[in-house]
Amino acid sequence: MCPCCCKRQNTSTSYDITDKVEVTKPPAPEPAKPTPENGEAKEMEGNATDYIGKLCCGVNTFRRLKFDVERLLSEMKLSVRSVDLLSSKTGRNRQEHHTDVYHGDELIIRRGQTFQIELELNRPFNAVTDKLHLDLKTGPLPMVSKGTHVIIPLVDHLEDERWEAKIVLDNGNRVKLSVNSPANAVIGLYGLSVTTCTLRGEAATTHNSSKNIIMLFNPWCEEDTVFLDDEEERKEYVLNDTGRIYYGTEKQIGARTWNFGQFHERILDACLFILEKSDMPPSGRRDPVNVVRVVSALINAQDDFGVLVGNWSGNYSDGVSPAAWSSSVEILRKYHSSDGTPVSYGQCWVFSGVTTTVLRCLGIPARSVTNFQSAHDTDVSLTTDVYFNEDMEPIDYLNSDSVWNFHVWNDCWMARPDLPPGNGGWQAVDSTPQETSQGTFRCGPASVNAIRSGQVYLKHDTPFVFAEVNSDKIYWQRSLDGTFSQIHSEKKAVGHCISTKAVGSEERADITHLYKHQEGSEEERIAVETASRFGSKPEVYSAPMAEDVGVEVKMEGEGPRMGTDAKLSILVKNLSSQPRRATLHSQAAVMYYTGVLKGTIKKDQIPWKAWAYKRATKWLWGKNTSRLPLLPPTCSPPLSLPRLIFLSYLSPPSDVGGHSTVTLTEHFIPTQPGPRKLVASLDCKQLSQVHGVADIVVVEK
Repeated sequence: MCPCCCKRQNTSTSYDITDKVEVTKPPAPEPAKPTPENGEAKEMEGNATDYIGKLCCGVNTFRRLKFDVERLLSEMKLSVRSVDLLSSKTGRNRQEHHTDVYHGDELIIRRGQTFQIELELNRPFNAVTDKLHLDLKTGPLPMVSKGTHVIIPLVDHLEDERWEAKIVLDNGNRVKLSVNSPANAVIGLYGLSVTTCTLRGEAATTHNSSKNIIMLFNPWCEEDTVFLDDEEERKEYVLNDTGRIYYGTEKQIGARTWNFGQFHERILDACLFILEKSDMPPSGRRDPVNVVRVVSALINAQDDFGVLVGNWSGNYSDGVSPAAWSSSVEILRKYHSSDGTPVSYGQCWVFSGVTTTVLRCLGIPARSVTNFQSAHDTDVSLTTDVYFNEDMEPIDYLNSDSVWNFHVWNDCWMARPDLPPGNGGWQAVDSTPQETSQGTFRCGPASVNAIRSGQVYLKHDTPFVFAEVNSDKIYWQRSLDGTFSQIHSEKKAVGHCISTKAVGSEERADITHLYKHQEGSEEERIAVETASRFGSKPEVYSAPMAEDVGVEVKMEGEGPRMGTDAKLSILVKNLSSQPRRATLHSQAAVMYYTGVLKGTIKKDQIPWKAWAYKRATKWLWGKNTSRLPLLPPTCSPPLSLPRLIFLSYLSPPSDVGGHSTVTLTEHFIPTQPGPRKLVASLDCKQLSQVHGVADIVVVEK
């Protein structure tokens, strides 16, 4: 019997077990004849008894020590030694959140979806006596009431649409938490801290994570307002980092490959920098409408030192020609690395390409859209107005409205709970600085459904976009008393072949039907007249105007080509029941793609007479014209031999002669594996919009 096991202690009495036991000495046995075997047995028996006693003492000592250690540990203040955000690109978090393609090892997650982190503690966590919560903070002055300081409690069961955390794995001093975020969380850069304490009420301890968390919009989450329910469209409008931007004329539609590059190194940082640079409070970043509106303003540098300086002068000597860009990456990197110095220069397709990059990077589905014959309404009349004097000569100072050969803007996808039902889906947003909206050069988001139906009273900037795609072109003549009257209108002058890249292919998709009803249909005319009632000239359609004479201008073949004659047929019809006499005024002028006149080439006046219901003589204009080169958009007349710009805009050592070839070698290191596109562009005063693309496959190292 082991005394250690049997001894008992009492605060008042101490006694030995032998006090209660009588010991009777047995008669001595006859001594056995000692043998080697018996001696070894007795020695082994003694050793075993001694070992068992020591073992019994050790077990009980260990138990007491374990109890004491556990008691001391429970009394020890709980603290966090380290935080692992489990942010590896190949890990569960970024794979499930579709952020594994972003460069870097930050924890990049999407709102409305759970993510996991791992904590190393100074001792095991006791769910009965210990308390733990997480703090996420964003912005310069985080506030709980604004949603920019989030306190995440520890719960037993996670519920949707709220910030909560649950222990999903408890392994000694390491615990893994599953954290849930609501679908309307503020997006942006968060700092994380973990606060621990016990129920005894001593001071809490806080551990600040050395890494930040980046929260993005979530098109995969049904509760997020940017939710897009088609996986192929999500791949195209969120995950595809290259695309096609269309330009030219409706008769000669050109396409160029654009590298959006939203997952490249430092691009996400640049996009967050743009949000931080705005005057929008961080709490406003939960609403994609606010975010899109800020992006529209800050992509141009017109009034807020945004990303790109617009330039339509033709002189780009102190910057990069807009036609030379083929990627958003260098533009955004340059802007970010210079702490917000605007980059020179951009035009509509560049503004649109950068906007697509920023929106896709932040998690908002987006695409670049080109409108051919795009009107620019300067006075909110919702018509494109052309003014003539008494002699039918254009009044230049009044003719501020214009029609561009093409104009490029963006569509982005989101619900619009701020508008009546049915106005969610694609929203038009335009970052090219044209007109101000609430004092800032920006445009949108405007519901495409509202544009189509003429509901221009719905925000934001719906009248301007409506005029771009569906305004009538109204001709006005000044009377001797100074008033103007309508003399003609064109109902199909603007908004043709609205184009974007097709989903999953390199083909062009015509989306004109999304922006307007079929030209000339009853629905389309109702939309135009509905919209005009909210413009600055609501009387335009108040009374029907007799259209006695119709004029139609046609062009043979596919349209003009550089260095060839342009032949136009002017067809004049008398639509009245009476003979008509008139004068046909014609004017030919050089015009930039923006609709800005460069100069008049030819003016003519032709007396005209037609009988009732008779087709007038077909007048052919252009048979005696000179051979004039048709200049590409924004290109000045030829001045010198071309300079070649390739990839990183390197110039060759000498000019390029006629029919000669220049070869340049550019060294670069691919950063992303898989199918990629290699884009090269050439820009010079004589030629613009010259570019090429090759499909390549980058093999994983």
